[in-house]
Amino acid sequence: MSSVRVFRPARIRMLAAVATVCALSAAPLAPRTALAADTPTYTETHRPQFHFTPQKNWMNDPNGLVYYKGEYHLFYQYNPNGNSWGDMSWGHAVSRDLVHWEELPLALPHDDEEMVFSGSAVVDRNNTTGFGTEKNPPMVAIYTSAYKNGGKQAQSLAYSTDRGRTWTKYEGNPVIDIGSKDFRDPKVQWYAPTKSWLMTVSLSAERKVRFYSSKNLKDWTQLSEFGPAGATGGVWECPDLFPLAVDGDKNTIKWVLVVNLNPGGIAGGSAAQYFIGDFDGTKFTAEDKGTYTPPTGTVVQDFEDAGFGDWTATGTAFGQGPATGAVDGQSSVSGFEGKGLANSFHGGDGATGTLTSPSFTVASPYLNFKIGGGRHPHEAGTVMDTTPPEGTVLADFEGGTYGDWTATGDAFGTAPATGTLPGQQQVSGHLGDGLANTFLNGDATTGTLTSPEFTIDKKYVNFLIGGGNHPAGSDNPTAVELLVDGQVVRTATGKDAEALDWASWDVGDLAGKKARIRIVDDNTGGWGHLNVDHIVLSDTKAQRVSQETSVNLLVDGEVVRSATGTDSEALDWASFDMRPYLGKQARIQVVDRNTAGWGHILADRFTAADEPALSVVQRADWADHGKDYYAAVSWENAPGGKRYMIGWMSNWDYAGSVPTSPWRGAQSIPREMALRTVDGRIRLTSTPVSSLTALRNKRPATAYGVTVENTSKPLISRTPQGGALDIEATFSLKDAERFGLKVRTGARGEETVIGYDATTQELYVDRTRSGAADFHNAFSTGVQTAPLKARNGQVELRILVDRSSVEVFGGNGEAVITDQIFPDPSSTGVEVFAEGGTATLDSLRAWQLKSIWR
Repeated sequence: MSSVRVFRPARIRMLAAVATVCALSAAPLAPRTALAADTPTYTETHRPQFHFTPQKNWMNDPNGLVYYKGEYHLFYQYNPNGNSWGDMSWGHAVSRDLVHWEELPLALPHDDEEMVFSGSAVVDRNNTTGFGTEKNPPMVAIYTSAYKNGGKQAQSLAYSTDRGRTWTKYEGNPVIDIGSKDFRDPKVQWYAPTKSWLMTVSLSAERKVRFYSSKNLKDWTQLSEFGPAGATGGVWECPDLFPLAVDGDKNTIKWVLVVNLNPGGIAGGSAAQYFIGDFDGTKFTAEDKGTYTPPTGTVVQDFEDAGFGDWTATGTAFGQGPATGAVDGQSSVSGFEGKGLANSFHGGDGATGTLTSPSFTVASPYLNFKIGGGRHPHEAGTVMDTTPPEGTVLADFEGGTYGDWTATGDAFGTAPATGTLPGQQQVSGHLGDGLANTFLNGDATTGTLTSPEFTIDKKYVNFLIGGGNHPAGSDNPTAVELLVDGQVVRTATGKDAEALDWASWDVGDLAGKKARIRIVDDNTGGWGHLNVDHIVLSDTKAQRVSQETSVNLLVDGEVVRSATGTDSEALDWASFDMRPYLGKQARIQVVDRNTAGWGHILADRFTAADEPALSVVQRADWADHGKDYYAAVSWENAPGGKRYMIGWMSNWDYAGSVPTSPWRGAQSIPREMALRTVDGRIRLTSTPVSSLTALRNKRPATAYGVTVENTSKPLISRTPQGGALDIEATFSLKDAERFGLKVRTGARGEETVIGYDATTQELYVDRTRSGAADFHNAFSTGVQTAPLKARNGQVELRILVDRSSVEVFGGNGEAVITDQIFPDPSSTGVEVFAEGGTATLDSLRAWQLKSIWR
């Protein structure tokens, strides 16, 4: 089972390649009997082995979390008809241990009138609703009715008297209707002091949470509202309110309000923030965190003069000099310092330009500045030249007709679109007036558009593409296809964005062949459309064009740091870590290359400083600092007063694009929540549910006293069970700047880095080389960090590694990072590393985890 290797004085017990995989020693606590007739093997590439996933189709938010008669119920947003978002209904699974899951039939299906959005479930023990009896109290689901006609959202009920196996929708629905399209995700609990039901529900677009009270779940009275507060860069969704003892002292109770945010999370996109405070039965009051004072430093540019000084402007977006606030046509601008700022809204969102500082020598550890405007990040490899490649234009969709192209279905209409269609987000990046746009009458339409036959006589086929990410070969594609001899030989799809950008096919090997191009929209779900323009045969490969609104740091002409706005006219602090570039020549460049909605950037008060300035988002509190933990909510009625929480392990930035089939979407490991005093402040902490250890194989791989200096050393060469591991590791700080573990190492240099930065006192996860990442631009950008102070010179980590995720718990659960990864199945190694000095791995135990599906 194991072998021994020695690294200097270290004693390591290696987990070698194992030919067999241990089976479960006992039947799961909740055997999967409901689907026994067609139970799959659950061995597909990237299929999680100890996280819940549905057998097939799309899943997102966890819903209806309640414990009843020995079962933990997990309902979830589910599309019974496909592997993309749509036809939202409640799927259902149960567990006796929060680890093994039995998938049950669909609980609450959508119908002709409504989709069934997120909500909660309770056990009505006193039969206040009259839906059951005192001897057989009903389980009641409180969900959001998302009405298909008009888009209104209201709160409704359904009930079950057979332990959640069958459900009846209440004939008096909805029970709360305020006439809003952004009123959703009710979390309901029994509030004993007033002997009434308490609902926490989101006014999502207003960034507010509203509280209601009821005696019978049918008739509700508004109590109060909370918000906006904390991070507000996106909509507020899936709120949860619950009490916890502080440091285990039942005489000291604080209330936790969890508010999930999308976008605008700590790692970009979706995330779960929380507030700690008090609830008096009517109102939630968050603890006052005081005002924020940024670090002082040397001001590099504050835009207080009449002109830009020695900064150079191009284009028209920035005007002739700094703005004094909002410019013509712009909403009110706030948050800038003094009287002036750089504002690229001159001429509206359609104008573009850059503003560049003179070259300077980097002499301070940090560059702090204020930023606002559009959320359009810089993308590596893009260029600012919008000139299309020269060649033979096969279609530019100008002139009001499709010419000799052949359309089928109803998605393309009778003529090209002239930009954005009714109900569509703003379309940009196309050339001229016309383009093929299949959003005609919304995502529900489908069809094809096929070119006449042509001869491939150049090296590249270039075209502009945007819209939905549903690749050719998936159940319902939105794709551009190249057909030779009737066979698809090249494909491309959108990236769930309305902005068009260049895509290129190298067709040098097809020279002289007859071909056709076919644009296919076979998708009726979310992002079920495609935008295409300017298809050209060329000997030059088209380069993707920048569509950023960003502040960039350039060193040696390359962008090495970048920040963007949050679709807000309020400026907030941002910071660049300049330490790797000390002594080098650099420039600051403010860039507006976007002509669509929020296509402008605001910047002010560039300051060289010794400490980083913190944004509102960084100063907010987060249940998880990773990219893939959203819609986090907790179970009601858990035994022993425990508070268990689970989140959807994805991010709306790219959720519809992750490369999994026949399912898409996974839930995190359930976590036990606690309030602990950390560095003098009360924090919400989380640790994996204790029953997870039942999946551990008996004999872990171990390592003790491994000292590494500016290198990586293998600890585990290959892990059976597809890399499913539970790792406990303790490091001692020496003089290394960064150290930690690399997991899922192997094929083509793949690795997911889980490290500790001793200089910033942060836990981090770097998945930029973790495997498949090209399915969406937002997936591999950035490194996720969470503040974590060493204790007694040591850093303790608990790492859960599955086939398509890592969950990292630092310290006593005060720092948590959850990220999806999609490595090659053969990449199952584990290494220890140190950078910038020496670190010691005091101890490591790594258990293989058995699959919950066998």
